Amino acid sequence: MQFDSVQLETFVAVLDEGSFDAAARRLRVTPSAVSQRIKALESRLGQVVVMRGKPARATAAGAALLRLARQVSLLELEAIAAVRGTVDAQRIPIAVNADSLNNWFLPAMLDLSRTHHARFLVHQEDEEHSAQYLRNGTVLAAVTADPRPVQGCRVVRLGKMRYLPLATPEYAERWLAGKPLPEALAEAPMVVFNEKDVLQHRLVRKVTRRKLDPPSHAIPASAPFHEAVRIGLGWGMIEDQVAGPELAAGRLVEVAPGKYIDVPLYWQHWKLESGVLDALTAAVLRAAEAGLRPS
Repeated sequence: MQFDSVQLETFVAVLDEGSFDAAARRLRVTPSAVSQRIKALESRLGQVVVMRGKPARATAAGAALLRLARQVSLLELEAIAAVRGTVDAQRIPIAVNADSLNNWFLPAMLDLSRTHHARFLVHQEDEEHSAQYLRNGTVLAAVTADPRPVQGCRVVRLGKMRYLPLATPEYAERWLAGKPLPEALAEAPMVVFNEKDVLQHRLVRKVTRRKLDPPSHAIPASAPFHEAVRIGLGWGMIEDQVAGPELAAGRLVEVAPGKYIDVPLYWQHWKLESGVLDALTAAVLRAAEAGLRPS
């Protein structure tokens, strides 16, 4: 079976933009034309590939098709550039965890932008869950905590991020002083990024040897998360590089001195003979070498 490249381009646009109307604006066609192309694609396949909703999402069949569509689009753009000698902007969808974005990853994007006409579409996702974006075809590459390659992908070790359990001195005096640390941690409020963030719970388990669920505040953004710890709302796990100046100045203290959590990170990307993907991988490795602890 051969696919119509225009239909595949439209399919990708609908999922990237989240609606038929937005896809029409991106492609500079009418919403009716977008609808007709998707219906023709589904008729050809005999399956629904787009779940109509807000936002539009790929069905199980659509996820498999999305991987193919992105690969075709990337290789097609590179082939056209090689023939014409000119380069159109390439959309590079990637998945990266918030702390990497907040620390070491952005220089890799800048590095690539100096040599390639790339437009990044970054999906922020926890490193324990970002590999799913590769499985469903949403991204070309991802920073993950999973060393097991997604089918059709390569894995490269990047390094590790070290997280320290920190709080203000005032918080530590109020919640942790005068009692055994395992007992105190069972009741002391903590700050988590979201429901997927288990770093704080891992530290509690490491210290107490028990599976506890202390009270927590969910703050799903890096800068506000750090600020919540700095003002004493709760204790939380903060990257050692970020925490260094605060510890040195005495504005933060370690909740469990000598205890920390290391998170190994990996770069997973599709197995494609793609110049831009190879260049991005090289840029990510350089940025990781500069910004991460060696594994």
